Amino acid sequence: MRFISWNIDSLNAALTGESPRSLLSKNVLNTIREYDPEVIALQETKLPSTGPSKKHLDVLNEMFPDYEIVWNSSVEPARKGYAGTMSLYKKNLKPLVSYPKIGAPGTMDYEGRIITLEFEDFYLTQVYTPNAGDGLNRLEDRQVWDIRFADYLESLDKEKYVIATGDFNVAHKEIDLAHPESNRRSAGFTDEEREGFTNLLNRGFTDTFRYIHGDVPKVYTWWAQRVATSKINNSGWRIDYWLVSNRIADKVIKSEMIDSGPRQDHTPILLEIDI
Repeated sequence: MRFISWNIDSLNAALTGESPRSLLSKNVLNTIREYDPEVIALQETKLPSTGPSKKHLDVLNEMFPDYEIVWNSSVEPARKGYAGTMSLYKKNLKPLVSYPKIGAPGTMDYEGRIITLEFEDFYLTQVYTPNAGDGLNRLEDRQVWDIRFADYLESLDKEKYVIATGDFNVAHKEIDLAHPESNRRSAGFTDEEREGFTNLLNRGFTDTFRYIHGDVPKVYTWWAQRVATSKINNSGWRIDYWLVSNRIADKVIKSEMIDSGPRQDHTPILLEIDI
């Protein structure tokens, strides 16, 4: 089976915008469509609490006519038009869909951050992990989130195989970002966040990219928009992952990045697995 995950950073912009960046985003969606994956996981949709508009759904149904569409949007008391996730899955698959709350602090459970698809033999769950924030103002809450999410994945893993994907907002090892020394206390590369990800893997999960590719350097999934040359210079971070239960790691065929062209920010990631 083939799955693709992408932090889209505004679904509305990708579907209805006319700016140069919006057009680049739409091009990436077209690239994803060409791969014909069974499931597409999108993070940071930034949709209103009511979800996609009729116009959004019309465009999505035209682009992806063979897919069912489900979403989880930020709702009160969380901020409006913030975070959010969406899953598209082939109509013949018919998974059970859930929108878990994991006992996260503050408003995190209301920010539309998780969608889980339950299939006969496995779970496929996507996450948009909260950022530690400017000045690490959300780091303590983020640490609690990491524990709660690890608990959640471990609970799923006791029932069925787990495939987990999304923007985890952490570069796990020094090899996972271009400039580790200058980012020691940057959100996404604090010791606390890295330890949280290590703890998650230690619960019984495999980082499929490293499983397939070993310690290959300079391969990233995110390049800062605020630095015009970040992608040209490949000054990036690997913060988007496909994880699987350890016991099905040997079933992974491919785990790699999809070329998003000149568009900065996140690039899609692909998993192929014989499951």
